[in-house]
Amino acid sequence: MEIRPITNDEEHSSALRSIETLWNAPEGSKARHELDAIATLIDAYERKRWPVREADPVKILQQAIVEGRTQAELATIIGSRARASELLNRNRALTIKMIDKISKAWKIPRQLLAVPYQIKKKAAAHKSKLTRTPRKGASLKTVTRKRA
Repeated sequence: MEIRPITNDEEHSSALRSIETLWNAPEGSKARHELDAIATLIDAYERKRWPVREADPVKILQQAIVEGRTQAELATIIGSRARASELLNRNRALTIKMIDKISKAWKIPRQLLAVPYQIKKKAAAHKSKLTRTPRKGASLKTVTRKRA
């Protein structure tokens, strides 16, 4: 058999059929070397043809919830409902401790949760407006306390 790079789906199918015939070839035989070479070529073609994107940790958590887990369970694992909501809404990043706890509780591999992902930008800090000018000698704390 001629061994050459796989460049299209037809050649891929043909290579898969070849592997089936060579599957039980004895170790060290010419057929086994051929099997190893074809398997390597198939792997290279499949990686190029169907690349696997990095998983998004938030989507993984959302999928776990769709499959039967709950946001309340997530809140219990990481410490609060607010924090769980912030995570799922991309307002907070997962910490190493959170990743460890979720991984243990939900049996999700750490490496799937420990990848970079997009967080929403924080809203600009908003300046409080004073309704009146503070008296001479009054601190800002005194003025804001009176407003409350």
